[in-house]
Amino acid sequence: MLSRHAPDDVPHAVFPAAIEAWAEFGGLSFDLSGAGRELARTPFLLDPICGLHLPRTLADLSRALDSRVAPLGEERYGQALLAIDEAGRVFSLDHTGEWFLGADLDQAVTTLVLGTRPERLRTVADAV
Repeated sequence: MLSRHAPDDVPHAVFPAAIEAWAEFGGLSFDLSGAGRELARTPFLLDPICGLHLPRTLADLSRALDSRVAPLGEERYGQALLAIDEAGRVFSLDHTGEWFLGADLDQAVTTLVLGTRPERLRTVADAV
């Protein structure tokens, strides 16, 4: 990932939590569907290559979180990007916003597999 850059030369962040997640779970695919506890369950893939062309998007999230963020995979065949930060927290980014899936990868996978509602990330503007 370090050698991969977007056309505007933004590098991907690489750090221990991301490397550990890629090594342990990289390539795992979950072909889920149907009702979950609170939301419909959707398929997801843990593969950082899914975020290869999105370092600018991840850099924006990094600034908002004040923590480096790396690609982790995707939901719904590319409709959402999964990302992990330096603390091991996992997020989903889609056209509706950014979502907190769990404090670690185990919690995030549980959220996705069970179809429980993730917490939407809020900005200062949302609070007004």
